[in-house]
Amino acid sequence: MNAVRVIARDRRDVLGEGALWSAREGAFYWVDILGRRVNRLRLTDDRVDSWEMPDTIGWLIEREKGGFVAGLGRAFVALSFDPLAIAPIAAPEPERDGNRFNDAKADAAGRIWAGSMPLSCDRPSGAFYRLDPDGRATLIEDGYTIPNGPAIGDDFLFHTDTALDTIFRYPFHDDGSVGARTPHIVFEPGWGHPDGMTLDADGHLWVACWGGSCVARFDPDGRRERTLALPASQITNVAFAGEALDRMFVTSAADGVDEAEAGCLFEVDPGCRGRTPYQYRG
Repeated sequence: MNAVRVIARDRRDVLGEGALWSAREGAFYWVDILGRRVNRLRLTDDRVDSWEMPDTIGWLIEREKGGFVAGLGRAFVALSFDPLAIAPIAAPEPERDGNRFNDAKADAAGRIWAGSMPLSCDRPSGAFYRLDPDGRATLIEDGYTIPNGPAIGDDFLFHTDTALDTIFRYPFHDDGSVGARTPHIVFEPGWGHPDGMTLDADGHLWVACWGGSCVARFDPDGRRERTLALPASQITNVAFAGEALDRMFVTSAADGVDEAEAGCLFEVDPGCRGRTPYQYRG
């Protein structure tokens, strides 16, 4: 079994998510969606800081000009810390008051791709959006129940509906448009359910497996070629970190399970390097 480090801290995440490496701070960020917190691990000394949020927070992404953009409730907001400051950017779902944002990534052009979902996790009232640097939010696809990812390559974009056990692939164009989605990976019984994901430098897709107690690596053709076992069942997201992008951090959830290490943040050795995360240019 691959060695697993449990990051020492004084709390567990109800629903850990939003894994993000900040090279400019030398820190790994993640969120507790239902616990309404942002967490930061400084890699220099393993210090963990945490900030309470006024609503559910699905993710945060670095902003090129400083600070972050976050999915707070069902709105895109600008976010900064010390002192905590929150400013609205876009609210694409004013009529969907039972929804919240769940997961997001930025692309090379500085746009953000984010999914929304129902708080109840039981109906396809969620959607997939693109936030452009000018602050406009565009609906890409409707009808998601539990959107996760995305992971963005040079000419394709992966996005998941965990409720369907399917990772979809969209053709991806420079202008931010996408083609029709097609199923890329359908999870088999015993694998758990596909959750957050990221691409490594070799073009392989790493997927957090909710209910599967592991992260799995898939080759570019969608074949599962290895797994890294973890001591918690509800694995939620995964990201590369460190100066060389050769460290991997994994989030998890304690909600609904009685496990000693549920809701912990883990570090594992992926045996490969990741890609530098992009920033929002707005």
